Amino acid sequence: MPIDEALALAAEPRTGEITWTSKDVQLYHLGIGAGVPATDPDELRYTLESRLHVLPSFATVAGAGSPGVISGLSMPGVDVDLARVLHGGQSLTIHRPIPAEGSASATSRIAAVYDKGKAAVLVMRTEVADADGPLWTNDAQIFVRGEGGWGGDRGPSARLDAPTGEPDKVVERTVREDQALLYRLSGDWNPLHADPEFAELAGFERPILHGLCTYGMTLKTVVDTLLGGDVTRVRSYATRFAGVVYPGETLRIRMWRQGAKGTEGAQEAQGVVRVIVGAVERGDAPVLADTIVEHS
Repeated sequence: MPIDEALALAAEPRTGEITWTSKDVQLYHLGIGAGVPATDPDELRYTLESRLHVLPSFATVAGAGSPGVISGLSMPGVDVDLARVLHGGQSLTIHRPIPAEGSASATSRIAAVYDKGKAAVLVMRTEVADADGPLWTNDAQIFVRGEGGWGGDRGPSARLDAPTGEPDKVVERTVREDQALLYRLSGDWNPLHADPEFAELAGFERPILHGLCTYGMTLKTVVDTLLGGDVTRVRSYATRFAGVVYPGETLRIRMWRQGAKGTEGAQEAQGVVRVIVGAVERGDAPVLADTIVEHS
């Protein structure tokens, strides 16, 4: 069996040093569509080094490109065909604001393996800390078609009840034709996002946008629209990748504010934003679902 559940879960965590610079942060921000209009003060916070702040979703590429997906496929007990792999979901917990430049220790392991019948889901967890303590925790859900059916744990359901009522905000964002080519310079070199022949082999009519690019574009929209542009207010961010995006399409991002929720022992309540993202040109075809941003 290409996925050995016991071996994958028992494997020793991998720990390595990662570093990033303000240039890496700026490139990531450009890759998710920041900088339009180029002289807008709100956009300069993402693109100009003297004003730079870091969108928390930068954690998904900091120092290592796409560690949750590509690195997960090289873990012990995992031997699968890249053409069968899709990024099923992503969750991120921010422990402290991410500095514009830094170095940290990243520890990665397979935290769970689920048998979905016709597919397997691997949960690749990466915990990152610097000299001052924890910075962030990333969980990537790796969906592997055709690798389920061994009778393992199906795992929890990721599906949430849909938000009710009219959204508080609806924003449309255009995905540039070269968006995937620019985003991949942050480290995710999967040919699915650039090579037409590979995309066809994987069952797509043409290269698709990275799910994590849509993930970043969506978080930036929530921060800019509902959180006053303050990236430090984001506490956690989770989504399920419900469908693909093709470069050149338009994202329709619908946002619902939900009541603040307190955490036992917490010093401050957190607010919640529910988000649904669709592709306008394909009848609002689902792109991101079960999406939650928790914030201060």
